[in-house]
Amino acid sequence: MIRHDTPTASWIQKTSGVCGGEPCVRDTRHTVAGLVQWRRLGLSDDQILQQHPDLTKPDLDAAWEYYSEHQAEIDRAIRADEDA
Repeated sequence: MIRHDTPTASWIQKTSGVCGGEPCVRDTRHTVAGLVQWRRLGLSDDQILQQHPDLTKPDLDAAWEYYSEHQAEIDRAIRADEDA
């Protein structure tokens, strides 16, 4: 489970009207599905963080944890994106 009680805590949230309600990191428009797609393309955490300084390592850790707990949901979102 993602902890919210530390100063560096990150979280995943779904907000109606933001990125189609897909799970995003904090108050950003970085979807968990998008981050997983980048990782599948071979980008390391360091490469993602270099390209997106608004993200932190705890953000990515939260995204990877969310994916591990909701893999079917995220994989469906990725397939829908690929089919669009």
